[in-house]
Amino acid sequence: MSDSPDAVSPAPVDPYALWRDALAEADRVFASPPALDRPVGGCTYCTPESDLLLLGGDPAAVPDDVLGHFTRETVDHWDGDQYPVLWRRLMPRALRSWGPDGQDADPSLELGHLAGYGAGLAGWPAPERAAVEGAFRALLALALVDGRPAGDVTDLVEGIAHATGDLRPWLAHLAALPGPAADAGLVRLAFSWATDLLWEDLDFTWWYDGDPGAIAAWLPTQRPRIAGFAARHPRCRTASDTLTAIDRLAAGDHSPWAYPYGVRECLRQADS
Repeated sequence: MSDSPDAVSPAPVDPYALWRDALAEADRVFASPPALDRPVGGCTYCTPESDLLLLGGDPAAVPDDVLGHFTRETVDHWDGDQYPVLWRRLMPRALRSWGPDGQDADPSLELGHLAGYGAGLAGWPAPERAAVEGAFRALLALALVDGRPAGDVTDLVEGIAHATGDLRPWLAHLAALPGPAADAGLVRLAFSWATDLLWEDLDFTWWYDGDPGAIAAWLPTQRPRIAGFAARHPRCRTASDTLTAIDRLAAGDHSPWAYPYGVRECLRQADS
């Protein structure tokens, strides 16, 4: 993207339309879910027999709280061969719980259960995998433009990257989203990531093998777009500070800003 303030962004996409289309595709692909060959097996200390029976029945009839318990519960609390089948049966419901009408502010743990040690999304039939990844792209588009805190976007990126085993395609997807709202969302996200990296405070909560270094390598590639936004919005302090942070990272320099959590603690002690 040009640094010129007169540069025109590509036409924006409607992320809510993308999300509706993605849900419709997931409903179509998972309309005839795989059958279970026996009653659902799981840790009855953590999951009552009555809930196991519900999970083995009609996926549409599984109560929201039972669904949430399943998606959050530890992977090894379920019969290993049934676990991917249960996820495939419940996938359209799970997707909706992570969307704009869901209640889950941090889906990173649940999404991570789709990884190789878990439901093994990478080994699902290609149409199912494509439908899930299409929904992930729509979720990221929504997250970038709807004004949510950058930490919530980070949680979503972490969970999706964990589920699919790679962070880089999702960073590329975020970078490719067009339009003014996506420009502004990318600036907010880049500022959060760049400042956290300078403070050595960017880490993943549940994806223990995830490497935030991929984000550090990605941020400089977004500098032209952020510079273009800063040129078009010269009063936006976040955009100018993001450029400073990215340049400091590239130079291997320290943060020009004090670490905020230590400052808050000092202020708290001074007031006490």
